Amino acid sequence: MAPPLDPQVAAVLAKIRLAGNPEYWQMSPAQAREWHNRKAGILDIPPEPVHAVEDRIVRAIEADVPVRIYSPRASQSPLPVLVWLHGGGHVVGSLQSYDALCRKLALSADCIVVSVDYRLAPEHKFPAGVVDSFAALKWAARHAAEIGGDATRIAIGGDSAGGNLAAVCAILARDAGDPALVFQLLVYPRTARDEDSPSHHALGEGYMLTRKVILWFHDHYRASDSDRHDFRYAPLIATDLSRLPPALVIVGEYDPLRDDGIAYAARLRDAGNEVELADYAGMVHPFFSMGGAIDAGRRAMVQATNALRRAFGEVTT
Repeated sequence: MAPPLDPQVAAVLAKIRLAGNPEYWQMSPAQAREWHNRKAGILDIPPEPVHAVEDRIVRAIEADVPVRIYSPRASQSPLPVLVWLHGGGHVVGSLQSYDALCRKLALSADCIVVSVDYRLAPEHKFPAGVVDSFAALKWAARHAAEIGGDATRIAIGGDSAGGNLAAVCAILARDAGDPALVFQLLVYPRTARDEDSPSHHALGEGYMLTRKVILWFHDHYRASDSDRHDFRYAPLIATDLSRLPPALVIVGEYDPLRDDGIAYAARLRDAGNEVELADYAGMVHPFFSMGGAIDAGRRAMVQATNALRRAFGEVTT
């Protein structure tokens, strides 16, 4: 018999069922984005004050990419930098919907966070999100001193679709030889080319993120079915995963993407990389953003930010 859902998660799911709200696949992308932004703060921690928040534009070849820069404190010396790529299936999600989470990352990891507003599907299909995310990462490295950051201590991270993009950007940075990353934080990342692992089928209904929503996201994101064979779409199929930065991969026991994260952590480890896999019992997608209602979300944040501090060369307790 499988272990039970975490009681706090079960209570949240019961309230969601009672509310009877439609799922994303029953909406247009525009409606889904509006609904996502409205409900984003309900289960998350309250936004905390930081020293400074600044919106900037990254001038890239294909498009201008908005970024939001969070500085945790005034500092005479440069702070490490985390480039954060939000989740949302490549279709929803925004700077605003991840505002509270990015503030917490900045404060708890004592780093500058550069949150990236990459282009979304279906208006901008694969690989637009990859192009924007990597452009923002390169910009953060080249302009680190300008924003108070340390170009020798740059990490990348993201959750779900953002975890997919973060994993891909780490590979692209290695292949380009720049920027040199010290860490990758991959929170329940989508890594596989297909949606056919056991967790996708066994957990595809009743655990927050449903199979219909996942397929809706991916159908919007792919430009063609051949995208499945491109490692920038599915980093799990990359032929070479060696020489990548140390990684923390966080997954949840009742998340359809659980197998994606576990498989990617195994491949990273087999390729000789330093990897920590954290499998949170009783958790659903997206518990990392539910710290206002679920204790494990806050514990995962502590684990993530402690790992970032260690990668940045700071002592944690």
